[in-house]
Amino acid sequence: MPVIETVGLTKYYGKTKGIENVNLQVQEGEIFGFIGPNGAGKSTTIRTLLNFIFPTAGEARVLGLDVVRQSREIRAQVGYLAGEAGYYDDMKVKDLLAYAARFYKQDCASRIRELVDIFDLDVMKPVHSLSLGNKKKVGIVLSLLHQPQLLILDEPTSGLDPLMQMRFFEVLQEENSRGTTIFFSSHVLSEVQRLCHRVAIIKDGQILKIEEMEQLRSNQFRKVRIAIDSDEFNGNAIPGVIHAARENGIWHLLFKGDINQLLRFLSEYKLVDLWLEEPTLEEIFLHYYEKEGAE
Repeated sequence: MPVIETVGLTKYYGKTKGIENVNLQVQEGEIFGFIGPNGAGKSTTIRTLLNFIFPTAGEARVLGLDVVRQSREIRAQVGYLAGEAGYYDDMKVKDLLAYAARFYKQDCASRIRELVDIFDLDVMKPVHSLSLGNKKKVGIVLSLLHQPQLLILDEPTSGLDPLMQMRFFEVLQEENSRGTTIFFSSHVLSEVQRLCHRVAIIKDGQILKIEEMEQLRSNQFRKVRIAIDSDEFNGNAIPGVIHAARENGIWHLLFKGDINQLLRFLSEYKLVDLWLEEPTLEEIFLHYYEKEGAE
């Protein structure tokens, strides 16, 4: 039985589309990536799964339970981290964690102490005094303190410094090794590539593809910038180039393919400089997935 299953899930805000005909299956024990540009429909999907908003059409089940009729039972077994969360600002962190723990029929004290230590969280501070990163750490602890069967994470690393991101990923992998299913929403491709087993790609409220991570890695994209001493060079002529443009004498390419083939092509020219970077998801969608979705 899938841990998350949606069939034709659709949400409109009046005449404005949030998501349309979203069909997903997330299996038990997966780390499932949900990726797309900002505004693609990731948060709308998550909020519908948690019954924070009602679907316009379609249906969804979480842990075998209907998201509309059985939302209370679902929330007792799910850990949720919102992209932007508001807390009781006047409470101290320790009081907020203790208050949240009372919603669950189990003793969470030991797990809270463990997580507070991992994330180096000062529990004596009032919530309103915390930095964005420390507020995000509070949210992480709140999502994990009851050892949920399913973790739903919406842009979970925003505000975390690199060290805390590394600790967070380690905790997620430990949770997954214990059997927790993780639904990981992000617009940062490198995070999803690092953690996830499968990914769904969403844009403009619709699923474009669902892929195994190994397949996504084999289709790895690179952003290439080339400063070259040649008027005859044409970036569009390179095999594997999806998009090419010249700006202020620099060629900007979106490349998908064998990097060795790219270097062999460039070896015929006198290069002034060469940069290889990971493109943003927005760049990939703009120049590749947009075309695929249209097809």
